[in-house]
Amino acid sequence: MNRNSKIVEEVRTDYEARRTARLSLENQWQLNMNFIIGNQYSYIANNGSIRVDEKEYFWQEKEVFNHITPIIETRISKIAASTPNITVVPASTNESDIESAKLSKEILNSVANRINLTDIEKNALIWSETCGTAFYKVLWNTNSGKMVASDDLGNEIREGDVQIEVVSPFEIFPDNLACERLENVKSLIYARAVDVGEVKSQWGVDVQPEEVNSFSLDGSTHNLGGLGYDAHINKMANMPLKNHCVVIERYIRPTKSRKNGRLTIVAGDKLLFDGDLPYQNDELNGRTFPFIKQVSNFQPGSFFGASVVDRLIPLQRAYNAVRNRKHEYFNRAVMNVLAVEDGSVDTDALEIDGLSPGKVLVYRQGSKSPEIMQEPNCNLNFDEEEERLLSEFKTVAGVSDMMVDSYNKFTNLSGVALELLAEQDNTRLQTAIDSSKLAIKQMAKYILRLYKQFAVVPRLLKISGEAGSVQLYYWDQNEICSDDVAFDTSASITDTLAQRRTMLIDLIKMGLMYDENGGFSQSMRKRCLDLLGFGMWENNIDLHSLQINHAKEENLDASNGKEISTLPIDDHKIHIDEHTAYILSGEIKKKSNAKKIIEKLLSHIEEHKKLLNEQKEAEISKNI
Repeated sequence: MNRNSKIVEEVRTDYEARRTARLSLENQWQLNMNFIIGNQYSYIANNGSIRVDEKEYFWQEKEVFNHITPIIETRISKIAASTPNITVVPASTNESDIESAKLSKEILNSVANRINLTDIEKNALIWSETCGTAFYKVLWNTNSGKMVASDDLGNEIREGDVQIEVVSPFEIFPDNLACERLENVKSLIYARAVDVGEVKSQWGVDVQPEEVNSFSLDGSTHNLGGLGYDAHINKMANMPLKNHCVVIERYIRPTKSRKNGRLTIVAGDKLLFDGDLPYQNDELNGRTFPFIKQVSNFQPGSFFGASVVDRLIPLQRAYNAVRNRKHEYFNRAVMNVLAVEDGSVDTDALEIDGLSPGKVLVYRQGSKSPEIMQEPNCNLNFDEEEERLLSEFKTVAGVSDMMVDSYNKFTNLSGVALELLAEQDNTRLQTAIDSSKLAIKQMAKYILRLYKQFAVVPRLLKISGEAGSVQLYYWDQNEICSDDVAFDTSASITDTLAQRRTMLIDLIKMGLMYDENGGFSQSMRKRCLDLLGFGMWENNIDLHSLQINHAKEENLDASNGKEISTLPIDDHKIHIDEHTAYILSGEIKKKSNAKKIIEKLLSHIEEHKKLLNEQKEAEISKNI
């Protein structure tokens, strides 16, 4: 046996051992998925397979009244809406580092728009809320980006770009299931189903197909979105894939003997790759796993998180039982049970036709006439038990009426009471929200580190500014000097658009938004519209915005040592306000020549004031 065969055998043996150790968790995840799609009479058999509990009698009611799916949908929507924007903190107070941090933030915004990060986040949330855990894989795709050259064979050479994939927990196998943090895991296996043609295209190796049951439609994207819960999971569960094989990627952290770690990729009986970890995505420019973990609820002593579905399944079973027994009792009360003496009537016809209104029931002379059996007195209060279970659903799931009900039932509550209810809902979801936010923050760091490592060719970045302006930046890996990512707002997740509108309107009513003359300036009007979410009502090419942008350009020209002068078409009041605000801002103090810049701007402001006074005097003379 050669060296490659030994490596393949060792990796596959390691994979099978980890898969066997994690089998009980997979069974629970499959059960959760079945309950979400409505297969709520499923259970885990002794052999670990998912079975369905069939009816014991033909008349037995076994309907499903699914309350788990609306709860999960509510949690996902609430958590997804809570993710704040991110910013990049400069490495120092130098002007170059400040500009580099601004550029890094724009790079992150550009990547988020290109890969549609919002949908990726929601797909990860679906997995984490269903199974308790989801993973992001942040990698560098050499076949993405613009073409920069071609080789001797005519193949395109592209600049490459960041790619983010959502990975289900079914495909992640840590070396220690009791290790709570991904950072403490020494070895990680990522196993997925891949078409053998894709293996040939990517690695140039022919691999024989094998029998694969996958929880992914195509082996490359692992999400439950798009088709919805019902359609998608039914197609995914235990679905055999044709012409596929299992690609096993084993990641090992750096050690003293291998300072760059180790990545081994195996498919079938073939070794596809064996070498160093590819990405320098560690805090100290080292190499680590390209995965980020996100959990719904932290579970002590376990690598994988817990799902709220685990706790809802017993309640859902009890609720289905109550509703079905309730309907059976109603059916018995309405249809009744008829007792007949053997041979007294035609029982076949009676079974088919039943006791229709006005029916003439003929029975044999001398026999006992059929009679309706009396139902025993039932003191069970189905409605009370049903309401109790519905209340437990909300308690266990961490959602309340305010989040679940689609109609307004809180019109009799004060604003303070509504705020308290909203804060209570947010507190219950805080664990899942914090995990989602930290995952997005870590993802942003990985993105910047990958660009720092691979963005060798200069790239063009377009940034849309105000008043329809577009700024173009050429940048490469040397422009990224900081990967210190932070959230650019400390507002709570209840700071919705409706609440911002209410707060702003209250401030306007109290007169706090008016200027010294008691008026509402154009600048304040535009900012208020932006805060209210109606910034598009302000025409992008209106004179007010153009005047502000022109004044800001003069500020930049003064900072760069260029000469600035007034124009006859300048709105002097706007220019005075913008130049004054720039002088008073902390940004100008960071300039090495701040004193000269301030003197130049003060002289420019005096010129504007002089021209403004002349205009006022001319208007007064004209009115006289």
